[in-house]
Amino acid sequence: MLAKPILKMAASWIAIAAFAACATTPTNGAGGATTPDSAAAFVAAAEAELAERSEREARIAWIYNTYINFDTEWLLQRSDAEATEARVRLASEAGRYAGVELPADVRRKVDLLRLSLVLPAPQGAEAAAELSRITTALASRYSTGTIDYQGREVALDELETLMGTERNPQRLQEMWTEWHAVAAPMRTDYARMVEIANQGARDLGFEDVGQMWLSNYDMPADEMEREVERLWGQLEPFYEELHCYARARLNAQYGDAVQPETGPIRADLLGNMWAQDWSTLMPMMRPRGARATYDTTELLTRAGYTPVTMTETAERFYTSLGLAELPDTFWERSLLERPRDRDVVCHASAWDLDSREDLRVKQCIQINAEHFQTIHHELGHNYYQRAYMAQPYLYQNGAHDGFHEAIGDFIALNITPEYLVEIGLLRRNQVPAASADISLLMEQALGKISFLPFALTMDQWRWQVFDGRITPDRYNAAWWELRERYQGIAPPNARDETMFDPGAKYHIANNVPYLRYFLSYVLQFQFYEAACQQAGWEGPLHRCTVYGNTEVGQRFNAMMEMGASRPWPDALEAFTGTRQMDGGAMARYFQPLMAYMEEENEGQECGWD
Repeated sequence: MLAKPILKMAASWIAIAAFAACATTPTNGAGGATTPDSAAAFVAAAEAELAERSEREARIAWIYNTYINFDTEWLLQRSDAEATEARVRLASEAGRYAGVELPADVRRKVDLLRLSLVLPAPQGAEAAAELSRITTALASRYSTGTIDYQGREVALDELETLMGTERNPQRLQEMWTEWHAVAAPMRTDYARMVEIANQGARDLGFEDVGQMWLSNYDMPADEMEREVERLWGQLEPFYEELHCYARARLNAQYGDAVQPETGPIRADLLGNMWAQDWSTLMPMMRPRGARATYDTTELLTRAGYTPVTMTETAERFYTSLGLAELPDTFWERSLLERPRDRDVVCHASAWDLDSREDLRVKQCIQINAEHFQTIHHELGHNYYQRAYMAQPYLYQNGAHDGFHEAIGDFIALNITPEYLVEIGLLRRNQVPAASADISLLMEQALGKISFLPFALTMDQWRWQVFDGRITPDRYNAAWWELRERYQGIAPPNARDETMFDPGAKYHIANNVPYLRYFLSYVLQFQFYEAACQQAGWEGPLHRCTVYGNTEVGQRFNAMMEMGASRPWPDALEAFTGTRQMDGGAMARYFQPLMAYMEEENEGQECGWD
């Protein structure tokens, strides 16, 4: 996740402020002439102001994220309120130039200012303050939530590990239910937040917040919705086969009483609190007759890896491509482990605090395969931030928000057996034979393909909440209708409207748009396939690693250096040679597994309607 609207935001407070920080009304107020010259003057003044004040906002957010207490929450609320009010004024002023013919660079910056808000408040200090109070309260409830499990207090990061290792269905249901109960008190605040933010979006000329989010992709909102459906259409058949395969294995494990052989899958059985990543089920899902490959978690543990050495290893991938080492301050100021003496936001995020060299990661790293991938991902945000640092302030962002997520995930796809040999975690004679490739692909699919419909559900629910199709009296029912429709899953017990199950996910409680993650899963495979082609890789795509290839690194960095200065198709073309997002690379990566699952699923009643 990022710590600016670019990457995964560190959290919603910065997301609300977007590029902005505390600001005053820009030059050329609401009554001035709307000419190309006045637009250029407005953009220059706004950009200078935001660049000057953003560091203060970022540092307050960092302090709150790493020291959650009454005082830091108070500071954050004040900071958010000022930042939101200022950002709304800037966006409103930018909106005055919507119909003015402007030079391309000025037009792009005006549009970035207008669209950069995540949750806009109506103009006025009172609305901004209320919105800030609500969003901070939602974030704090999530980040400080714990449950009583088996006689002890357990935080979410430990719960995530337990969900991946526990196989007793009663205990899984207990953990799942108790964690989702943490979110129930968010419901009223969330509904009020929607009211305020929607009014703010209307003040900016949008019908609602969801339309505003969808307008941020260099194309009209309705075209972007169709683009998302096109991409999902390319990949939906892969998910349907995986769902069918996984359900049969779960049925064999638990029996009809726990997991029927037809219909939806019980959500808590999938090894993840949100059923978004099924990787921990690999021992159960391994293809019949296939020998075990290797356990990356075990390799890391045996090698004595620590949170620091995990991070150092990830950094070496980037430096092997010819990129510079991270600054000393990264190591001095990052948070890589959960402190014992205070509450922190453990959700992994990457930060650029000063638009220069103060890059950091905040991640409560555990020594396992998932966190090994995550730290490779987070450093991708940092290297992207560093690459576009020379751009004007408003262009210090990803080509679109999916790019920021895809950068690090593209690197993480390179964590192949060959890469593990290169870094000394795996011996050459331990590299699985080609006969084990279906197992390797299954492990990847349980993390990648399983995620796609979950990512769609997250923002489909919010788009419909914002535009009124889902009203507060149906928040929970609609959430589960969408999850069954897209994911084919169902809750382990009855859910009603006293609950608020969407809020049990970080990105709902913290108001981080989620379409970026769906798009990033498409893009990361496009980046990966293009990089492997550039490197001259001739083996199976899923075994490629470009570790140590500086030519790939040069083209990769050239794309990152563009930041948001050009429409995203330009950035995509710079690295891949194509201008359209395409699920084809992901389909080609998993095609051997698709053929295997189709054969295994023959005779099964696939689907869940």
